[in-house]
This record gives sequence, C-alpha cells and structure tokens, in this order.
Amino acid sequence: MANRLLQEAGYVYIGMDHFALPNDSLSVAKRQGRLHRNFQGYSTQPDGDLVALGVSAIGRMGPTYSQNVKTLDAYAQMLAQGELPIERGYRLTREDLLRRAVIMALMCQGRVDIEAIESAHLIDFRSHFSQELNRMGELQEQGLVTIHDQDIEVTELGWFFVRAVAMGFDAHW
Repeated sequence: MANRLLQEAGYVYIGMDHFALPNDSLSVAKRQGRLHRNFQGYSTQPDGDLVALGVSAIGRMGPTYSQNVKTLDAYAQMLAQGELPIERGYRLTREDLLRRAVIMALMCQGRVDIEAIESAHLIDFRSHFSQELNRMGELQEQGLVTIHDQDIEVTELGWFFVRAVAMGFDAHW
C-alpha cells in the first residue's frame, strides 16, 4: 500500500525501500544507469572512501571496512590514548570484490553484464557462479529475474525483492 501511495503521489521506486521524485538526482541516475550504493543507501556518486566518525560508525578505506567501538566511554578513552577507536575491521578478498561487483550491478542497475564481470575479474562467470546460477534459476521461475546468455536481469517484480536476489551472490550471507 505504501508503495502504491508513493507512486500515486509521483515518486519513483529506486529500489530497496528508496523512493525519489522523477527529477531527483537519484531517479535520474537510475534512468541513466549511474546509480551507486554503499552500506548507507543509494547514491549518485561512486562508492569511495568513508571515514568513520563517532560511536559504532562504519568506515571504508579501499578494500577494507572498519567499525568503531560501540560505547562512548570506550570511544573517548581510545581517542584520549591517541588510538583510532576501531573495534573491528575486514579486508576484502579478490572473491569479495568480485561478488560485490555482481551484487552492486543487481542492486543499482538491475542487471549483471556477464561479459563485463568476466573481463574485469578474469573469471568464467557460469563456472565460477554455477551454484548461484542454480539459485537464480529458482528466482527466474518465481518471476524475479530473467537469465539470458549475456546477462541476468531483475524483473519489475524482482525490484521489490532485489535484496533477496542479490543475496544469492553473497558468500557471507
């Protein structure tokens, strides 16, 4: 009902519970295939480095993610000692970067160009993702994606479930 009301009010469904007016930069970026996403949401700008400031903030530098400590006392104490208040971090592997590219293509463009992924990551997509393609086959039967020789495309219905579609390629899920 919320989706219907927002669209009747003139908003465009961007994806994953995001809506924007037709002339908003997010709507324009989606139409032009320039939409991006980071862990904070959709953006018109490519994903770049993010400095984490504050309690429990999440940062990204290059192929790493970090999260700050979760209490104000611990945060203040670490800063007072001249330390970065980072509680944990993760360095993305080559496999993580590959999967992130596929997931972002699905979530932002609604389409994965198989040849482009193969060229950028030096893999054979169909053999590398054989199990994932089996799961995509199930989603195709449900009408959420269409699998072609050259791409995997999210259907109009699939946009409402794009998180579930993308999770099919998430090795950490």
